[in-house]
Amino acid sequence: MNEIICPNCHKAFKVDQAGFAEIVKQVRNQQFDAELSQRLALAEKEKESAVKLAEAHIKQSLQAQLALKDNELTTLKSQSALTLSEQLNKKDTELNQLKAKIENSETEKKLAVTQATQIIEKERDVLANDLRTKELEKQNLASALKQQFASELQNKEAIIKYKDEEIARVKDMKARQSTKMHGESLEIHCETEFNKLRATAFQKSYFEKDNDVKTGSKGDYIFKETDEAGVEIISIMFEMKNEGEETATKKRNEDFFKELDKDRNEKKCEYAVLVSMLESESDLYNSGIVDVSYKYEKMYVIRPQFFIPIITILRNAAMHSLKAKTELALVKSQNIDITKFEDNMNAFKAAFAKNYEHASKQFKTAIEEIDKTIDHLNKTKEALLLSVNHLRSANNKAEDLTIKKLTRGNPTMTAKFEDLKNDTE
Repeated sequence: MNEIICPNCHKAFKVDQAGFAEIVKQVRNQQFDAELSQRLALAEKEKESAVKLAEAHIKQSLQAQLALKDNELTTLKSQSALTLSEQLNKKDTELNQLKAKIENSETEKKLAVTQATQIIEKERDVLANDLRTKELEKQNLASALKQQFASELQNKEAIIKYKDEEIARVKDMKARQSTKMHGESLEIHCETEFNKLRATAFQKSYFEKDNDVKTGSKGDYIFKETDEAGVEIISIMFEMKNEGEETATKKRNEDFFKELDKDRNEKKCEYAVLVSMLESESDLYNSGIVDVSYKYEKMYVIRPQFFIPIITILRNAAMHSLKAKTELALVKSQNIDITKFEDNMNAFKAAFAKNYEHASKQFKTAIEEIDKTIDHLNKTKEALLLSVNHLRSANNKAEDLTIKKLTRGNPTMTAKFEDLKNDTE
């Protein structure tokens, strides 16, 4: 809309682009008419000035010539009568010639004036024709604009009527829906838009409802995509929020940021996207894709029409870092293999150390038992050696034992041994 100030009442009023263009054209046509009138008046004045100037110039030139001839005639009159008559005749002839020239100059002047007039009249006719052409074009343009305005007005009225009917229909539909049904209708819309392109653009993608409530909460949908090697390219946690006009408490988009960020982290998704119809009058959220990562990392708020574009934008950005992710996954896998080897080696060391400790204890116990046995055997050896000494001493004593020693001091036994000896003999 353009604002125009009235030069009379000095009040401002607004007109649309078409009305403003019409006013500008009218002002231009008025200026053209005024300029044309000024040029015609100027041309007429220039014509009159040219005619007067030509007349004055011719009269001045003829008067100078007449004055010169009059002076010459006076001079000749003072000369002799003979020559005077001849000269007078000659001068009469010249005078007649001059008069003829004057008459011819008058004719030339009239011719020049006529020619100048014709040129000016021709220019005037051309300007008049241009004026008529412009006027005709202005009328045709005005007629075309009127028809266009009438047609656009009819179209606008039809569109307004259609929008009013559609708004009434949507309001009626929303009036019969609960808040949950509103949210489900938005989920169905997003799922439908995704399924339209699933077979062509998202063949290797996962897009399903988040039904995992192990952590106590869940989002609406999870989008994931991996490459041929199974390396994750991108993952997005989606939350859909819609609100009917009849809802008493109006929610804000910001009310759902914290919970969405929690769901994203718990489900290990890289990005979080809130698809929202809340705050419908907000110029910020109506502008398209809003980055709110200044509050929560890698989080965006979009209107439903930007559902597919946000997936495409984030996926294309992730594709650029796919090589780095692949290399990182390879390094991680190598680190995992090394870690497994180290774990196995540590487990072997631990088991070996345990077995060694157990065996060492058994060896120590066995050695202690052997030492005890050796000590016992040594004691037994010592006892046996002592017994041998006792036996040797007893043997020696037995060998030194004789009948005489046994019977010494025992007359009875001595007598019996004597009797036994005699009987043997």
